[in-house]
Amino acid sequence: MNQCTAKIKKGLLFCFFFVISITSILNGQQEKNIPDIEKIYLHTDRDYYILGEDLWYKAYVVNAFNHRLFSHSNVLYVELISSESKILTRHKTYIQEGLGHGDFKLTDSVGVKPGKYQIRAYTNYSRNFSNDFVFEKDIEIIDVFKQQTNEKEALNGKGPKKTEVNTISETPKIDVQFFPEGGSLLHNVPSVVAFKAEDNYGNPINVKGEVYDSNNQLVSLFLSVHDGMGKFQLKPNLKMKYYAKITTSTGLVIEKPLPEISETGYVLAFKQVQGKNIVSIKTNAKTLSENKNLLTVSCNTRGINYLEGTQKLEKNVLSFELPTDRFAEGISQITLYDANGRPQSERLVYIEKPNDLQVKVKTDQLNYKTESPVALNISSKTKKGEGVLASFSVSVIDTNGSENVNDFSSNICSQFLLESDIRGKINNPAYYFNSTNPHRLAHFNLLLLTQGWRDFLWKTMPKPKEGTHFEVESGFEISGRVKQLLGEKPKAGVNMTLALMGEKGMNIFNTETDSLGRFKFENLMFVGPTNMFLNSKNDRGKSRGEILIDPFEKEALPVSFSVDKTAVFDTVITPNKIIENVYRKYATFGIAPENVLDEVEIIAKKKKEIPSLYGTADFSYVPDENAPIVNDIYQYIQFAIPGVIVTNDTIRFLRFNGLAHIILNGFPLFNQSDIAFIQPDDIEKIDAIKGPSAAIFGSEGANGVIAIYTKEGATNTAEKKVYHSIKDNIEGFYSERVFYEANSDKDDFQAESKAAVRNTIYWDPYVHPDTTGTVRVNYKNTKVAAKAKITLEGITASGIPVVKEAYYTVEK
Repeated sequence: MNQCTAKIKKGLLFCFFFVISITSILNGQQEKNIPDIEKIYLHTDRDYYILGEDLWYKAYVVNAFNHRLFSHSNVLYVELISSESKILTRHKTYIQEGLGHGDFKLTDSVGVKPGKYQIRAYTNYSRNFSNDFVFEKDIEIIDVFKQQTNEKEALNGKGPKKTEVNTISETPKIDVQFFPEGGSLLHNVPSVVAFKAEDNYGNPINVKGEVYDSNNQLVSLFLSVHDGMGKFQLKPNLKMKYYAKITTSTGLVIEKPLPEISETGYVLAFKQVQGKNIVSIKTNAKTLSENKNLLTVSCNTRGINYLEGTQKLEKNVLSFELPTDRFAEGISQITLYDANGRPQSERLVYIEKPNDLQVKVKTDQLNYKTESPVALNISSKTKKGEGVLASFSVSVIDTNGSENVNDFSSNICSQFLLESDIRGKINNPAYYFNSTNPHRLAHFNLLLLTQGWRDFLWKTMPKPKEGTHFEVESGFEISGRVKQLLGEKPKAGVNMTLALMGEKGMNIFNTETDSLGRFKFENLMFVGPTNMFLNSKNDRGKSRGEILIDPFEKEALPVSFSVDKTAVFDTVITPNKIIENVYRKYATFGIAPENVLDEVEIIAKKKKEIPSLYGTADFSYVPDENAPIVNDIYQYIQFAIPGVIVTNDTIRFLRFNGLAHIILNGFPLFNQSDIAFIQPDDIEKIDAIKGPSAAIFGSEGANGVIAIYTKEGATNTAEKKVYHSIKDNIEGFYSERVFYEANSDKDDFQAESKAAVRNTIYWDPYVHPDTTGTVRVNYKNTKVAAKAKITLEGITASGIPVVKEAYYTVEK
């Protein structure tokens, strides 16, 4: 201990000089060169679901460098992917100031069956960086009713028997890798060697072993201490070859050689001593005698250089304290360069920063009765009691007997501070951010020595893939070009009119084609299914040219998610106790899960009623046996709608001087002659809107509106191809639902019954403390006795990710 302390004191003298000679600390000039990169996280209400339930999510989009909410992209693509790598559902989630929310219906109507699924989220801009900044989360969907029925039938000999995985017939494959600290073993320099042991499915396994030299002399012992990882000391000799004898918990013994030994070079080492972060540069006598040994140490966090200094190495070992006060929290990369700027050694370290933040989650009681109200008090303050601005999301779930099961799956802390910085699967990532675990940082160090050293994302500043350029989406874009009807010559100066009509009304936009015939409507904001109508006209108002529109939907990223059905261990394991408890709830309340019934073919069909899409019409006409026999649609409208004047192919109301606005099956038409193709026999309904209801159409509805609906699948409609206009139905932002809160005085019996047994008791995606740092959330418990788990996740205005959990009991 005395020798170690003495070395540290000597090192601190160098530290003083080293810090003085820092040549690069983050400054304003550097900030200008930092690219815009988004990190994404979705907080879901749970990790497992019952078939027929809803999945709720809150989206956080932050700046990758400081983790502050990022006002960058406004469109987030959120996808539900099956184990067959099929995208079942895709939502466009609106992101405002880095926040958004949504949900998925996990029903068979969208192709959901029991099994493993993946939630994936990304922006169009994040596609520039391959999959490095794409959020992915695995979930499990269970049909508890079917599973319990099969197990009972199997016990009675009537149903399929439970399949067992044969783990003995095939010899398991073990992969053990060795990682010298700093990157390589150096002759006659004491080094730390870390290791990681996995099975052939990538799951960690516990091992122990011995290290022997080429004379078969035992030189070291090792034992895995966490998730198949561990480390040992070794002072390598260039004249020797080293190998390890590794024994698994099942008794399997394998041999594996250690990495090759370098004759000259440097080793960069790191350790914490008495709360100080000590960096050591080690070398041997031959390296000192043959090189100038002018070395530069560079320290980067998420690609940003926070510290850089140069010093001549005159001894075999030189140590200094890393000044981390200016560093950002997270994984830092320390790199040692020689006089020629060549990297010689590298070490990843985790910098944990103390913060002046106290977030508390507390219920007004610890024990409740079923259906009783809950007051959840949340505070976000400094240690002095000052309010801290933050955005949180809160999930309250029925643990269904799993409250004693350690859940270290991904959360917002592990995502932003670990998973988004290291490629590949990380086992139990939240384990390293459990502040109650005294060993977490030591085990985090092992992870960085092994998987981190191999798969670190920020070894170089991420750059867009060569040849790619995906724009930031502030909204939607509708674009294309207009050309001559015959030939490819572009038509410049064409007036383009775009109409978008949805549930909340209609919006009209205008632009003009450029010299190449191109047009673009940018930053469009609309929600849900929307009717689009695009029309081109020349300066004299005549429809001209052919419109060629670009695809509206962005192509999805390639999907690689699949579940290895032969794997012994699954990435998501739902304990049997959960399945049993959920089934018991269903049985107790006499409720069968959704989607357990076979599909029933409906033979008799009720006559379809056509609703008015735009509220209550001033007049509606539905054809019956007294419908007139006329020659064209114009005569038909004059007969059907009172107060209308038809002149040739123009239609107007008596009370207005201008022409009426025509809408066909939800699509606005800007030329009344465009309805000439409609056969009177194909009419199903006509609405006349000329009062206050026409206000939703803006200026286009100033002279009244006539909405025409035609029969579905009409066969005698001789519609000719129109080149100067395009109509289509496109999907805007997902219209998110509101979490259902039971109210027995108002809600229907079916909804109330579902709420009585639901596994997510409460979900709120937007919990924002006020200026005093406090907020109260109120909700009701379900009708089921339960152990309830509260999970709060979120991020502060300064970029500190937060996870808090609390429990309470619900009794009959």
